[in-house]
Amino acid sequence: MTFELGLSLVGILVLLVLSAFYSGSETALTAASTARLRGYAKKGDARAQAVLDLRAQKDRMLGALLLGNNLVNNLSPALATAILMAAFGEAGVFYAAILMTALVLIFAEVLPKTYAFHYADAMSMRIAPAIRWTVVAFGPISEAVTWMVRGTLKLFGVDVSKVSAGSHLELLRGAIEMHEGPEQETAEQRAMLRSVLDLAEVDVEQVMTHRRAVHMLDADAPLEALVDEALASPYSRLPLYRGAQDNIVGVVHVKLLLRHLRAAGGRAKGLDLATIAMEPWFIPETTTLQEQLAAFRARREHCALVVDEYGSFMGIVTLEDILEEIVGEIDDEHDVLVPGVRRAADGRYLVDGTVTIRDLNREFDWDLPTETEYATVAGLLLHESRTLPRAGQGFTFFGFRFDVVRRQRNQITLVRITPPKDPEPGIGK
Repeated sequence: MTFELGLSLVGILVLLVLSAFYSGSETALTAASTARLRGYAKKGDARAQAVLDLRAQKDRMLGALLLGNNLVNNLSPALATAILMAAFGEAGVFYAAILMTALVLIFAEVLPKTYAFHYADAMSMRIAPAIRWTVVAFGPISEAVTWMVRGTLKLFGVDVSKVSAGSHLELLRGAIEMHEGPEQETAEQRAMLRSVLDLAEVDVEQVMTHRRAVHMLDADAPLEALVDEALASPYSRLPLYRGAQDNIVGVVHVKLLLRHLRAAGGRAKGLDLATIAMEPWFIPETTTLQEQLAAFRARREHCALVVDEYGSFMGIVTLEDILEEIVGEIDDEHDVLVPGVRRAADGRYLVDGTVTIRDLNREFDWDLPTETEYATVAGLLLHESRTLPRAGQGFTFFGFRFDVVRRQRNQITLVRITPPKDPEPGIGK
């Protein structure tokens, strides 16, 4: 083997290694998790910060890597062609093309990219310093190439600078849907994470306790009866009204009432609930759960009274209501458990008219629409049917069958729901 031949073979080997390096680096730097890299950087990892800095100038980084990769991939076949032509003549060109295609494909493309894809975080942090110098060296050339490419695309009416990569919320929602694991556990986790992102899109009206179900105290009733009623209630905060229920004058906190009773020696006589009651906090029905959660934290309160645009009392929303939107139903020893959904043996569901659409979607992984015009199953039927259905009437909306089982006066109280046959409930019970 002559010296020139050995030098050429070493040159080909070095070029293949460089090609593998550039190919793997491109995959590692683009596939590395931004969230994990930011976590490492916050802990003081300089290599993770270097990767983030490179990705901040993505066009220059990719341009430099492609330039380096194409440079070495064109040089290595040239050297191989010269060697094989010296050995086989004109046929060496064909042999060189076959040999170098196989070597580049296996060892400079597939192998390094496969490794980089599976170890993207670790590899990207290891090669970041070297790539930073590559970007510095090839930066001006890659910028010139990028400028020419964008200019050419603009001639055809394509302006890539105006293309949006999508909002962070869309990226998060996509990541949530990609979350995998044990079926039951993963479905619950996905539902919880979706609910967190939906807080800014859901109004308090959709999760509040309606006024019909709110336990209220009449300020004009005998004091002893009011105290007994408050102490017997499973709730710790009770609205106090005078005259009409829309005229709420305060909110009685049972713990505060007990404190005053103890100070009075256990005698209710002489107590004035109106002075003991806290000032009512009214919020509009259009307040989002995210806004209300922030307000609860700022005011250090746990409940608010919801009113409509005319000032009429609609219901109560509590901190627990918002938390239940995230983690699901929270029951304690004082909760009154009223099953609103019962599953029949045939796979259909008997649902109270007051059950909210959001609860059904979260519990059974359905996708019934949640509109601002309605929040409950009864509201959905009224809105979609454009009529007041009678008992026995049935409707099909959004692939679901709704049969009115019971109606009291003008209120739909019980509905039988038949879900589509194909989708199976994700976390139904």
